[in-house]
Amino acid sequence: MRAPHSCTRHLTPLLLLALIPSAWSAARAPSFVDIPYGEHERHRLDLWQAQSDMPTPLLIFIHGGGWHGGGKSDLPIKLLEFMLKQGVSVASINYRHTSTARLPAPVHDAARSVQFLRSRATAWNLNPKRFGAYGVSAGATTALWLAYHDDLAVTDDADPIKRHSTRLQVAVGLSPQTCLEPKIITSWIGKEVLNHPMIARAVGAGKVQDLANPQPAWIPVLREFSPINHVSPGDPPVLISNPRVDPLPATSPGSAIHHAIFGVKLKEKADLAGVPCILRIEATADDSIAKPETFLQRHLTAN
Repeated sequence: MRAPHSCTRHLTPLLLLALIPSAWSAARAPSFVDIPYGEHERHRLDLWQAQSDMPTPLLIFIHGGGWHGGGKSDLPIKLLEFMLKQGVSVASINYRHTSTARLPAPVHDAARSVQFLRSRATAWNLNPKRFGAYGVSAGATTALWLAYHDDLAVTDDADPIKRHSTRLQVAVGLSPQTCLEPKIITSWIGKEVLNHPMIARAVGAGKVQDLANPQPAWIPVLREFSPINHVSPGDPPVLISNPRVDPLPATSPGSAIHHAIFGVKLKEKADLAGVPCILRIEATADDSIAKPETFLQRHLTAN
């Protein structure tokens, strides 16, 4: 098996910062720490409340790591401080890794965290109609899936948490994987995309090469958790950020799994559906293209 390459050199400085544990001594401590939102030991979140007499918008940070690593402490301090100054509260979540729980676990965990936070909206001074998400890499895939997927709320469920909406009002994804279907993404990017372990781990493939001829049971799972398959009219605004546009076909697994073509294809689908979608390429972006933080602030704090 070909060894996966390190992908960190393909990430922006902000993406790299998002992968480094935050030094909370440099920022104010969370208002609530390690709050359980479910039964698993990784169903935990931290919350920073913005100071306000009125219910505040909420930004939920979803860490990267290929759904296989990382944690809620990866929240970038600069993002936290910016949002709090804008009157936006911030939550950062853990979720189950695919080393112990395959798809749909990491994504459905994030959905439950949204529902849990809405269930605490009154107690924690949050505006349940102003929820957004900011995700990195696999966390960005989750954030976009939440933005585009139909609401998972079940209004008469025995679990009161599940009665709340999973829908977002805005989302930002940094270098997301907008499609997970092997045949489609190899046609976009080349074979190197299947040499990265993220997608193989997500379905429990023994080897990355197994994705070239996926088991029948994997196909509907990878189709379901591809955000691009859920874009429809009326979905919330989304911004996708990539550091640059690498050559095609991709020359390494790290370049392939974070390639800007994922965002290009999603924007094409969103444009056809009439859904707002901004693609920001950091190497060429100018002031006419919103930065992720200001994009979130504008949509979360709009009247």
